[in-house]
Amino acid sequence: MDSITHIALGAIAGEILLGKTIGKKAMILGAIANSFPDIDFLASLWLSPTDNLLAHRGFTHSILCAVLLSLLFSWLATKWYRMEPVTFTVWLLFFSIQLLLHLFVDAFNAYGVGWFIPFNNTRISFHAIFVVDPFYSGILGIVLLVLIVLRMQHKYRARLAVVGLLISSMYLGYALINKYLVSEEIKYLLGKQGITYKRYFITPTPLNTWLWFVVAEVDSGFQIGYRSVFDKTETMPLTFVPKNEQLLQSPVNDRPLAQLKKFSQGYYSVEYQSDRLVFNDMRFGQITGWYNPKAKFTFHYYLNFPEDNLLVMQRGRFANWNQETVRSLFQRIQGDK
Repeated sequence: MDSITHIALGAIAGEILLGKTIGKKAMILGAIANSFPDIDFLASLWLSPTDNLLAHRGFTHSILCAVLLSLLFSWLATKWYRMEPVTFTVWLLFFSIQLLLHLFVDAFNAYGVGWFIPFNNTRISFHAIFVVDPFYSGILGIVLLVLIVLRMQHKYRARLAVVGLLISSMYLGYALINKYLVSEEIKYLLGKQGITYKRYFITPTPLNTWLWFVVAEVDSGFQIGYRSVFDKTETMPLTFVPKNEQLLQSPVNDRPLAQLKKFSQGYYSVEYQSDRLVFNDMRFGQITGWYNPKAKFTFHYYLNFPEDNLLVMQRGRFANWNQETVRSLFQRIQGDK
């Protein structure tokens, strides 16, 4: 999730856990602790783009790191806040919840989180909400603003924090329900349309949890399309994307390519765009693909121009957005009847 969401989530959880004991310091400490795993962004200052892809949401987002940091932060808190009536055990519970909340929420995005590093490098991803979701973040942001304004003595502070956390959690559950319903439809529609697939995944399109991007792996490539929770049609328009593995016989650096394949979990295609050999990670969707079914993919890495990949994750998320593509997104969300 984005940094603002982690700050709001941490502050609200801090209010619930220790607000009555240490006041608004609980919100500040909660916001810092909940945001701390993202300190791995500093690695981008010295790592190559592909090394950084695997480092981000890696060890600092592991359960082992959360345990170690909880112990460290709890020890520091007992030293810095000796006058506060909080035991080491309570601090440990506080920081453990904050760090684990960060790990859990991040797993709802497409990027994936290395919960079990260094014992297992598998990345956990629920593919349930977009990295920036205005509904989830908006709920937390509104509650945080109210908590900042309210006096510490206000009798509804704790109740407001709990309600805000419950509503935002219900939204995550709602996203998972939408994903399940669409997934069941996808399996039915792929079978009805005679598509024999090896595996598939769906991931939400930007800023909502109603329109889903679909990728089904077939021989020599992928069938991609879109499905809304409000669609009523018995067919799903699909576009074939060849994997083009043979293009990787061109001279490219083996290490970045191996890292990209690992990061993409096998959901990738290769193509030439003019003189650029491009590696597409399909898990992050297309650039306004609901508007143009043959649009480029959000995550695209230039294999033969590695110096142009400093913003590989950011350059495609909101490219080509304009009034027409935004209107088409809202129309597509409403479903095909």
